[in-house]
Amino acid sequence: MLVEGLNTSIFLPHVCTWDYSRSRSLREKARWYNPFVEKNRWRQALARTRRTAFGRLASLVGATELTTTFWEGLEETLIQADLGIKIVQALIEDLKEIARAEGLTQGDQIVERLRTLLLHHLDMVSNPEPEARPLVIVLVGVNGSGKTTTAARIAHRWLCSGKKVMLAAADTYRAAATEQLKIWGDRLDVEVVSGQPGSDPGAVVYNAAQATLARDVDVLIVDTSGRMHTEHNLMAELQKICRVAGKVISGAPHQVLLVLDATTGQNGLTQAQAFTDAVDVTGVIVAKLDSSARGGVGFAINSVLGIPIQYVGFGETLEDLSTFDAEAFVNGLLTQSETVPP
Repeated sequence: MLVEGLNTSIFLPHVCTWDYSRSRSLREKARWYNPFVEKNRWRQALARTRRTAFGRLASLVGATELTTTFWEGLEETLIQADLGIKIVQALIEDLKEIARAEGLTQGDQIVERLRTLLLHHLDMVSNPEPEARPLVIVLVGVNGSGKTTTAARIAHRWLCSGKKVMLAAADTYRAAATEQLKIWGDRLDVEVVSGQPGSDPGAVVYNAAQATLARDVDVLIVDTSGRMHTEHNLMAELQKICRVAGKVISGAPHQVLLVLDATTGQNGLTQAQAFTDAVDVTGVIVAKLDSSARGGVGFAINSVLGIPIQYVGFGETLEDLSTFDAEAFVNGLLTQSETVPP
């Protein structure tokens, strides 16, 4: 809740300054970003993964000997979190080597080294926001992954940064998708460029890119239709969309973000590989993280394909999209206490 007249900038790292009084809907309000609250939001979002996959971690932490049973239990725990078998096996071997080299004998020592290893792998792959202006972002993914809602949430973030935003409804196969994006555009007071149902999505992107230049827009966000990674003709259509954007705006698209439903588990790795083969995926958005017990899939994509996790989505509101925080992610998985480490 906002407190009228209070200058929060002196003690908060970020406050949304978008003037929602301009919007046709006042239901969406800016919310403070508080680092302590944010860490606990991460912990809450990963609660299912932590309870389901890491439920045994407390007993492993208390182990006084690194027995075969301990190592098998840790391996099973990591596999259940959907980190991927090959990655888990490599982590276990690394941890065993560390234990031998450092003379470790306690379960809590191994879990701390695991925390360090996970952070190291995640920190190796990063993707800072491009500085291009106008910035063109294309969202891709399978049906039902949450692209349209994610497009609105990304628009909200850029509006909070004081940028002028435009949305492009390039999912022309589903009239409902275009209508949904228009509803979001109405709530955000953001222009939505669309076409007739069944029209060429490339034409929609072309018109949106031209309008972006003409209206001095800072950020263009393109919502594409969902497609299975096995539908080669539709994957070729994505390539066309990207080419069209690049012909109008130099270097576009500057970001191609794969929206991945966290509940897909390791199938998400297959999806990511297929979309990366078709277009230059620059980052992943893990959506519906709070609905899944498979929170480790983003780690697998990050490690195997070298694609950074850009954002994580949880909750139902516009603000429920966070920039990926490796430390908060790992702590959310491994921390068993009620409070998150500072």
